[in-house]
Amino acid sequence: MDVRDMSEASAAPGDDLKLVNRLNESRSPYVRGHMNNPVAWQMWGPEAITLAKKSNRLMFVSIGYAACHWCHVMERESFENAEVASLLNASFIPIKIDREERPDIDRIYMNYVQATTGSGGWPLSVFITPNLEPIFGGTYWPGPGSTMAMGDHIGFVGILQKIRDVWKTQQQRCLDSAKEITAQLREFAQDGTVSRAGSTEPEGLDLELLDEAYEHFAAKFDQVYPGFPQGAPKFPTPVNLAFLLKLGQYPSAVSDVIGTKECENARDMALWTLRSMNNGGIHDQIGNGFARYSVTRDWSLPHFEKMLYDQAQLLPVYLDAYLLTKDANFLSAMHDIATYLTTPPIHASTGGFFSAEDADSLYRPHDKEKREGAFYVWTLKEFQTVLGDRDADILARYYNVKDEGNVSPEHDAHDELINQNVLVIKSDPMNLAREFALSVEEVSKILVEGRAKLLEHRNKERPRPALDDKIVVSWNGLAIGALARAASALYYSEPDKSKVYLNAAEKAAAFIKKELFDSSSHTMKRIYREGPGDVPGFADDYAYLIAGLINLYEATFNDSYLHWADDLQKTQIKLFWDQDHGGFFSTPENQEDLIMRLKDGMDNAEPGTNGVSARNLDRLGALVEDEEYSKKARDTASAFEAEIMQHPFLFAGMMDTVVVGKLGLKHSVITGEGERVEEWLKRYRAKPSSLGAVSRICAGMGEWLKERNQLVKSMDANKEGVMICEQGACRDDLEMGMASLGEAIEEVKWKGNKE
Repeated sequence: MDVRDMSEASAAPGDDLKLVNRLNESRSPYVRGHMNNPVAWQMWGPEAITLAKKSNRLMFVSIGYAACHWCHVMERESFENAEVASLLNASFIPIKIDREERPDIDRIYMNYVQATTGSGGWPLSVFITPNLEPIFGGTYWPGPGSTMAMGDHIGFVGILQKIRDVWKTQQQRCLDSAKEITAQLREFAQDGTVSRAGSTEPEGLDLELLDEAYEHFAAKFDQVYPGFPQGAPKFPTPVNLAFLLKLGQYPSAVSDVIGTKECENARDMALWTLRSMNNGGIHDQIGNGFARYSVTRDWSLPHFEKMLYDQAQLLPVYLDAYLLTKDANFLSAMHDIATYLTTPPIHASTGGFFSAEDADSLYRPHDKEKREGAFYVWTLKEFQTVLGDRDADILARYYNVKDEGNVSPEHDAHDELINQNVLVIKSDPMNLAREFALSVEEVSKILVEGRAKLLEHRNKERPRPALDDKIVVSWNGLAIGALARAASALYYSEPDKSKVYLNAAEKAAAFIKKELFDSSSHTMKRIYREGPGDVPGFADDYAYLIAGLINLYEATFNDSYLHWADDLQKTQIKLFWDQDHGGFFSTPENQEDLIMRLKDGMDNAEPGTNGVSARNLDRLGALVEDEEYSKKARDTASAFEAEIMQHPFLFAGMMDTVVVGKLGLKHSVITGEGERVEEWLKRYRAKPSSLGAVSRICAGMGEWLKERNQLVKSMDANKEGVMICEQGACRDDLEMGMASLGEAIEEVKWKGNKE
């Protein structure tokens, strides 16, 4: 009996609604992974909504993503179970959604679950009325026979039975409750609208907000196991680390408000965190890349999935840490991430970057069941087999590998990590040399060769985790921008690596432009997998790609990237701008399958869309001398004024715009060619990220920019110089610029030597 027959057979007797599993119609790897479930999954869209209305059934919406460990657990326990399938198929319209395809739907119902339960996560499980209003929700619920179905854990079967019965016997009460909840949700989701309600002018955002944000992070910093928060789990949240590193790089007016010592402390908190992560289990010590977060306070045990957006955000943070300190470990971490991004399996051969690698995999090709972290963990016996006794002892001490394993049973809910070790750097060559009576050079050689042997063994003997091979525009924008920045910073010091990173960024941009961008309407599709998807781009797709293209322009001075960013910015304003209150909605107007439009302001695992958009508007406004862009940057920040003033630490990505609003932003235009401007550019690129924009015009370069920017148009493209433009005027600043850049770089070196 095929899956469609199984689905029909499970319908309730006398029920004339015969559902079949339709997930083979999807291109999403996550959604398609459920197409053989006995659950009669439907695709989200008008047909499923109409079906719910005609049959008067609740919809059970399950939202997850391909690399999600607990999504796989719930599938094994519940969605492959006949009893669960029978309940779902007979009484509900079950719908499966990839959150990365439809983050708009996910965010609405995640807000609901967080508001009603106090927490969230994936899989997201929510029951909604035919009018799309939620009545009950949660995350993972244990299925029949689950070892988790004890104590306070409610079983999924019991939940299904209860919701089914309540809907049958108290339907009007459910509908009334759903309407009330939805009204409360709309109030709960007023970010970016209440600040500008009415006709009152915004008060403006002061630099003191940066001090308040800093004070929050200083209070929450874990002094024992560096990072945030002081307990577990710990997330990298790169946008917060970038803010802390950047505090001391802002104009001196910022440090005057916050304090020089406080800026140094902010920097140190970020650097300590980055070091701890780099040495921890969250970092793939044998291969490349970082896992999504750490289950433990000390960064030792990750949730093993690797997400593109994490790599793309961590790369520039580690780059800035290196540029601040000249610490080779930070440079190594940056190259590690860049290598992960520019090689298989994440980098597609046709261009673009795939989304994620799974947490679960088979330990050996002949195994039947996948295990969390199976690709990454080791036993001491394996070390001895692969490395030999002496080298195994040295590498075991280096990576904290123990005979009994180094994962606590309390963190091993399914007994998948018994006697296993997550590799964590716990020593260094000097201490190992003393312990094993060897020279530091000998130990270093053993570590390098041992790592290579372990990697070769892992790649040969273990099946790689499943790859989510869809290309998401927003995350590709982050990766393009990160690689472009790395290529720019390394252009003079490591030209070969710089070229590799730049080629990958340019190839990804070309792929998106060819496959997902409509040159006539200047709009985009969000997803590519086996062809462009149907979902149009959201505000974050435009924001992150625009940011990436500006970085790509500053790395190449190729006008076409700036021109494209300008076109996309106009489209983002047209589709998503809130004419009444300012800022950008996440979704376009009049979208029929949503119960509300939301604005993405706060930073999370991904940077807030409005923070990125405001920074784009400031940078583009300076580069093309467009006052309307600059005004919209101010209006975007003002739209979230009330929220930022109440909790500035939740808007770290918006702080650039707060600073620019008070102090302005300089646009440096390099004109002509010669040794002096090359030296100026070399020094400029050696600085960590701060405020500012840079462009270049010379023979054969900058024609579009000259037409778009009237100030630049008047400049002599053949005269060697650096023009500094701000507030509608420019001055030649080559000599002064060289002096100030030199001072800034010496200051950075001095601070780095204090490490």
